[in-house]
Formats: sequence, structure tokens, C-alpha cells
Amino acid sequence: MAERPNFVVYVTDQHRADSLGCYGHPVLQTPNIDRLAKVGMTFDNFYVSSPVCMPNRASLMTCRLPANHGVRMNGIPLSRQNVTFVDLLRDAGYKTALIGKSHLLPNANVPPSLRRPAPREGYHAAAGDLRDAWRAGFDDPWYESEYGLHWADPDHGMPTPFYGFDHVELAGGNSARAAYDFNRWLRERLPNGEAHFDPGSQLNHDYSCPQALRLSLPEKFHSTTYIAERAEAWISEQAGSDQPFFLVVSWPDPHHPFNPPGKYWDMYSPDDMPVPEAFSRDDWIPPPHVQGVLEARHAGTANLNGMNSIGCSAREAQEAQALTCGMVAMIDDAVGQVERGLDVAGVVDRTSRIFTSDHGDHLGDHRLLLKGAEQYEQITRVPFIWVGPSVKEPSRTDKIGQTHDIGTTILEQARIEPSFGMQGIDLLGDAERDAAYIQYAHQRPMDGLGTRPHVHTIRTHRHRLSVFEGLDWGEVYDLDEDPGEFDNLWADPDAQTLKATLIEHLLQAELSHVDRAPLPTRLA
Repeated sequence: MAERPNFVVYVTDQHRADSLGCYGHPVLQTPNIDRLAKVGMTFDNFYVSSPVCMPNRASLMTCRLPANHGVRMNGIPLSRQNVTFVDLLRDAGYKTALIGKSHLLPNANVPPSLRRPAPREGYHAAAGDLRDAWRAGFDDPWYESEYGLHWADPDHGMPTPFYGFDHVELAGGNSARAAYDFNRWLRERLPNGEAHFDPGSQLNHDYSCPQALRLSLPEKFHSTTYIAERAEAWISEQAGSDQPFFLVVSWPDPHHPFNPPGKYWDMYSPDDMPVPEAFSRDDWIPPPHVQGVLEARHAGTANLNGMNSIGCSAREAQEAQALTCGMVAMIDDAVGQVERGLDVAGVVDRTSRIFTSDHGDHLGDHRLLLKGAEQYEQITRVPFIWVGPSVKEPSRTDKIGQTHDIGTTILEQARIEPSFGMQGIDLLGDAERDAAYIQYAHQRPMDGLGTRPHVHTIRTHRHRLSVFEGLDWGEVYDLDEDPGEFDNLWADPDAQTLKATLIEHLLQAELSHVDRAPLPTRLA
């Protein structure tokens, strides 16, 4: 059998496609990532499977959509009943490692907001694994491995194999705190280093943007640096080995809070950032879920320190963009460090490298920051670059790809059969998607609507349709005519044939992604 390639997957967090030089950012310089694009295949239409962390990361691992792998929203652990493509690589003899952010398990000791209804008076309520219609086994302490409180124990580490990874070194959920293996590394180099993350230790600044925090932590002690250093060290250990390897290098940035450290804080000026189009569109009528978010900010009821979308001013948008550019620039330097490590180890020529992210950030588009139930391009479209022995000539493609295609493509390049029921396609082969099919759900109600969002989206090369469970409206956009997604055609009398066609397309996507596993055991 021919030599199997190595793989390195670079994953960033909350990083929209156009926040890279090679994707057209007017100011941001990302020479190391751009260098990957210059020699590899760059996808201009790559979409997440779900525009939120845990569901999309689970789709990356399982090559399946959220409705199939079970992580429909943040806060649901990825059940070990799922087979991951990393399991298959490991089974075929690959050495496997994850360095950085995992977020396949809940990582905060915070109770869920979505709970079972209280039992009715006079009714018996089952306990234990009979409480849910599916015996997930989440009472097993294994599923608490990422909880921060366990890491106070100096002997605590991630149990391996961890979803197929034999080697795991974790960094915090985002760069607002020091946690996991990163915190231990930090303490060795900077005693009391975690104190630099305390709100009282932040440096003064003149930014008004919510969640703009200026860390007193020097950049050489930041989680981005830690991840690059540990990835480079792990790669160096593979030098001279004939065993193929698979490595995920996963950075928690540029996820909010907006806090690039050291020199990266003022590397870019808000004055140089574009003012999003929504601030000059007096004719724009926001759809109800966006209007609710904007009204909450105007009324002073928005949670400015939370995770969901919030309204913003034009200046806040520019500030968030500038600070995000600083975080991305630091990641770009870290990518360069890992790439040099591959070269020094003598493995770069037989190593495929993939660069992508788990979802995007509004960064002021539609007058919003962060991310939520909105299915705009800024949230669902992410970078995807493939470099390696299988890419003979550099190219850009308008083929539609999705997160759950990544593992399938890696398995194809490694000449490993996928498990029955995996739903991805080979991105480097002849198969093509005619649309991206995206699923989203969340525990918390949307501002102004009073209902928990459950949204399914179809995104063709030209149109986007989103359907919301339980609501009598949806969204239809023609992105050729309206690339900013300002003119919702859902109720337009002239667009009803288009809407019906897209709804049929969505229905076909729903049918084609029904779970096919397990196979029948008998004819019956």
C-alpha cells in the first residue's frame, strides 16, 4: 500500500471567512495563512453544519449533521455512541492528537436553561436512564472531563482515547481565562499568571465596544502561543517515524471577548475598518429576530457580557473588527510557527494541512455583534483551505462544502472507508453539493420573540432560505441581487414560486440526511 499522508487541521473559533487577507479583507495581513491559499485549494463557498460551537465541532468529528449525532445545541455532550472519523484513523494505524480547544463536552459548571417539564401531579416520573427517550449515558463522569472545576486536581487530564485522540492537551474555552493544560503551562512560566485574566487586572483603554478587554498578559504567555508551541513540540516528536499522524491544532480565538494581547492590541486601528452597510441603510426593515436583538440593546436589557448576538453602534463595530484583526494576526503568526515545525521535522511534503473555523461573527453587519439564531453569511460561511500532496496546482473553487465533509475527505485521502451513515462528501473528488444544509438550535429564547430558536437553512449558490419552527414567517434572500441580505423576500408576492422551490429543496435535504445507521440486521 502506498504511503499514507499525515494531516494537520487548523481550527479557529468564531472566525468568518472574510477575516483573512486571502479572502479579501481590505486591511488585515495574514501572510502565513495566505501562503497556504497560494499553494492549495481555497473554497469560496464553505459553510458550517451548524453556526455554533459544540454542534459544529461534533459535525466535524462525526461527519454527520446535528440531528444525527445528537449535539443539537450547545450544552449537549457528544455521545460516545457516535463513531468519529478520528476513531477510524486511529483504527487504521494513525497516531492522533488534539492540542487546543475541544468543546465536544460542556466546559462550564453552569446548569442548563432548557430543562425537562416538572412531572404532573399524580403521575409517576421515571428516574435514571429512563428520563429521556434515548439512553445517552450522560451520567457517566467521563462526560464531565472538560468541566473546569475538575482541573484543580493536579492529576486530572483528559481520558484517552478521547473520541479517537490518543494525545490531548487542552486550552481554555476562550481566551478570557486560563484553564486546563494551558493553565498548568502558564503557572510553570509565570507564577500567578491566571491573575492576568481577572477583570481588575485589565489595562486601561478607550474602546467602548462591549467585551473589549485589554489583557495585562504578555503575548508570549497567551493560549495562542501555548497551542502553537505544544503543536510544534508534538510534531518534532514525529520526525523520523514511519507512522502517519493526524493532528488538530485548535485555537480558542478570535472568539469574543475582544482581547488581543500585547502588541496585537493596537496592531489595527478602528478608524481603518469599514463601517458596515446596515448603518447607512435607512430602508432596511430587520426581520423579527434581529429587531428583537436591536430593541433589547436600545432598551438597555441586552446581556452585553453573554454569548448571544447583541446590537451595536457603528463605532463599536469598527472597534470589534480592529481587535478581531489583532487576534487573527496572532493566530497567523502561530500558524507560521507550526508550519516551520513541519518543515524542520522533515514531514511537510507528505502532510496535508487544512485551515477552517467553527462559525463566524457578525462584527457589526446588520448592526449586530457576536452570533445567534441569525443565519447570515457572516455567521455560516467560514474559511476552508486544503494544502497537501493531493492538491497538484493552486486553485480557488466555488464548490459548496460543509464542515461535515472535512472528515470524509480526510478518510478518502487516507484510503480509509467511512462508517456507514457518515454524511459528508469528498471535497477533493467529483461529488458536488447543490446547496449547504444548516441546522441551528439554542437553549435560550431569542430576544423579542419569547421562543427558543430552531432553524433549518438551505443555501444554494444564489439563494438562502431559513425556516423557523413555530413561527409564521421565515427568510428568503437572493444573494446575487442582494448580497448584504437586507431584502427579505419571504412575503413578497413575486417571490412565492421561488420560496416554494426553496422549501422543496429544503425538504429534499431533510429527507436525504435522515439517519441511515444502523443497518438492518435481518430481512425481517
